[in-house]
Amino acid sequence: MSNPVGETFPRQLRLTRANEFRQVFQNNFRQSDASITILVGIQAGLNPRLGFAIAKKQIPKAVQRNRLKRIFRESFRKNQDRLPDRDVVIMVRRSILNIEVTLLNASLEKHWNSVIKQCEKS
Repeated sequence: MSNPVGETFPRQLRLTRANEFRQVFQNNFRQSDASITILVGIQAGLNPRLGFAIAKKQIPKAVQRNRLKRIFRESFRKNQDRLPDRDVVIMVRRSILNIEVTLLNASLEKHWNSVIKQCEKS
C-alpha cells in the first residue's frame, strides 16, 4: 500500500540540523496568533521544509508535543504543493492545548495562506 505522489513527508522536507534552524531564526518573517507562531526563512530552497521548536516549558508532556507535531505535519503535507520553497519553523504557546483540532486545522490553513501571500510579495 504505497502513498500517492505528494502525500508523503520525506526527510528532504524536514529541517534536521541546528544550522538550518539557526538560519530561519536569524532571517525570517513571522505569522502568529494567540497560540501559534510560524517563522518563514527568507532564503528560497529547493522544497518547502518544516521544523518544530516546541518547548517543554510550554507543552510539558511528550504525548501532547507529539500530537501537535502530527497535526502540524499532516497540515503541512496537505499544503506542501501550494507552499513556497522556504524553510518553516512552528512554535507554540501553552494556550494551544485548549484548542480543538478542527479549529487548530483552520488556524493552520489561514497561516499557510498568509505565508503564500507574503512570499508572493517578496
